[in-house]
Amino acid sequence: MQVDASDTSAPDLLLVGGGLANGLLALRLSQLRPDLDVRIFEAAHTLGGVHTWSFFDSDLTQAQRDWIAPLVVHRWPGYRVRFPQFERALSTPYCSVTAERFAAVVEAALPGKVMLGAPVASVSPTEAVLADGRRLSAKAVIDGRGPTATPDLALGFQKFVGLEVRLAAPHGLTTPIVMDACVDQAGGYRFLYTLPFDDRTLLIEDTRYTDGDALDRAAFRQGVLDYARAQGWEIETVLREEDGVLPVALDGDIGAHLSRMGPTALSGLRAGLFHPTTGYSLPDALRLADRLARDFELATIAQDIRRHAHDVWAGRGFYRLLNRMLFRAARPDERYKVLERFYRLPQPLVERFYAAGSTLADKARILSGKPPVPIGAALTCLVERGRA
Repeated sequence: MQVDASDTSAPDLLLVGGGLANGLLALRLSQLRPDLDVRIFEAAHTLGGVHTWSFFDSDLTQAQRDWIAPLVVHRWPGYRVRFPQFERALSTPYCSVTAERFAAVVEAALPGKVMLGAPVASVSPTEAVLADGRRLSAKAVIDGRGPTATPDLALGFQKFVGLEVRLAAPHGLTTPIVMDACVDQAGGYRFLYTLPFDDRTLLIEDTRYTDGDALDRAAFRQGVLDYARAQGWEIETVLREEDGVLPVALDGDIGAHLSRMGPTALSGLRAGLFHPTTGYSLPDALRLADRLARDFELATIAQDIRRHAHDVWAGRGFYRLLNRMLFRAARPDERYKVLERFYRLPQPLVERFYAAGSTLADKARILSGKPPVPIGAALTCLVERGRA
């Protein structure tokens, strides 16, 4: 569905970018504020791109799981992790949202309000200028076009290439393997991630934590194929491919970042709203959508989002400390030991970690004992540069 080109009226809210954050915000506003005229302009020819977004049940409240339920295509009762010296099954339910379902649900919620194939060249708080020169006015604009340059933030990266494959025979998996680090570490922390969609269909991702954001798709793709072969899985056909480069926050000045971005309201990765360690943004996108939809004020939306983003960043210094230890203190080929040790901890602690809700006791437990990194190197990571 697309916006009526003859409709020149100014909407209440113009969402620039049809990715996860803006799509979830549009969906939540359609549920709680159907009186608002909300429109999406997306450069690509589909909402959501080619992505699979996943989350743990424990990442969200029951109310949030209820309203996102129409987007969930796959749900499993638990998941597994594998490390060279340790393997574990956890009973936390795990869910996945596909881009196809995301696009269908969001477009159905905004009939005639989605413009595809419409790249935006520039934005201001109340206007967007399309690449073809057309100017679109609105009472408010939110820029959710994904990550951009971040000179005020120090980032590492979680990079992946995933292949959805159809196998010649059943694979035998009943739950996802969210980390299999029993593979060559390739000079950093590397693991394979596998989602079983049915008895013969898998999404397999080669995932690596690296200092730089360059993605060698061919090498990652070969990593997936080699892993499948090592598991004894014969690939009958590759159904599709997806990839991503997710930020991992190490340190920085979020206030300076938000100021550099200008006065227009932001969402998603552009606003710094992602889990510092995993780079996943779905839970944060849901929380922002809930917050804005329940207390929506057009006049202050940019300030409200910036205040929220600053508060979120300020509350997650512990995770950035752990990330600095992983990237700056751990030897590259031994980084997996940090995660191997972490996954020996109690399941409720693991759940709170992924929900970015670790308690003081959790933090003490994670840091207690002999660290899996050199002590001297760990001490150099304690101070966060640029922290307000």
